[in-house]
Amino acid sequence: MVTASGREVILGVGGGIAAYKSCDLLRRLQDHGYLVTVVPTPASLNFVGSATWAALSGREVTTQVWEKVEDVRHIALADQGDFLIIAPATADLIARIAHGRADDLLTNIVLATNIPTIIVPAMHPLMWSSAATTANVATLRGRGYTVMEPDTGRLTGPDIGAGRFPETSRIIQAFEALIGRKPDLLGKKVLITAGGTREPIDPVRFIGNRSSGKQGYALALAAIERGADVTLVLANSDAPDIEGAQMVRVATADEMHRAVAERFAATDILIMSAAVADAKPSQYSQAKISKDAFESISLLPNKDILKELSQSKRPGQFVIAFAAETGENIDSALRKMKSKGADMIYLNDVSGGAIFGS
Repeated sequence: MVTASGREVILGVGGGIAAYKSCDLLRRLQDHGYLVTVVPTPASLNFVGSATWAALSGREVTTQVWEKVEDVRHIALADQGDFLIIAPATADLIARIAHGRADDLLTNIVLATNIPTIIVPAMHPLMWSSAATTANVATLRGRGYTVMEPDTGRLTGPDIGAGRFPETSRIIQAFEALIGRKPDLLGKKVLITAGGTREPIDPVRFIGNRSSGKQGYALALAAIERGADVTLVLANSDAPDIEGAQMVRVATADEMHRAVAERFAATDILIMSAAVADAKPSQYSQAKISKDAFESISLLPNKDILKELSQSKRPGQFVIAFAAETGENIDSALRKMKSKGADMIYLNDVSGGAIFGS
């Protein structure tokens, strides 16, 4: 399983009543295309249990360094995460981080990583305004941590003041401002084809091409990083599944045609980067054809997937074609774009075997 870079969030949860609000934060992070591993402090489990976090995140949940010792979880998670959000951060948790404590899994991770970190305080107004918390927050900000200002409002009891857990939308906004990312494809469905189809002659032989699928695979990762809902139709590739993408593995042009046709109507962007065989054997031999009998192959044309789908393209759909040419044959590529009804075409110069496998 492969994860697109810039998507892994470690969500640390402190032991305050606002811990339940982080369930919504987790969901909204997922909606924005992030993969989330939750690391609750032991005290936070009094408010929200491990089972809830595991069910919502789809990830294993541990709280102590002494759990899953063979995985060295504090280092493994520190290496895995691209970003760290600690929400809620109690006065105690802020104090422990400020003083370099490492007495649970979360505080160990904090010390073991230097990834962008945002701390979201939530506590009683008197605790937030205390000299100790003020000094600790100043220390953390001085070290480069982003510490949000809490909201002002009703707290657990009748008290009202500064210390309320911020609204989820404000946390997401602050987080994406920190990391400089705007998921501009959020909510868009992107369908990508990749790899080279193989048309079987007999159980041993096939008609194929040199496409590795790496280009389409990279496009899928890039689309996920930008928040898209990605389906990758991958032909004849051993590349691992991409976490967060729907993977559809096919072999032949007919299989790819069915997979793409079934999904095209619900797609916003179609990227046809696969190398689809133009023809297939008219007959398939169930038994291996002997060398002496292998004289000629009768061929039938495969369906032109892109041209067929473009005829049913609805307003707002965007279709990207690819052209492999020996030389920078721009006129040929433009003719192909027009004939197939694509909105854009990417020309690859494959002279001398270039591009393939890269």
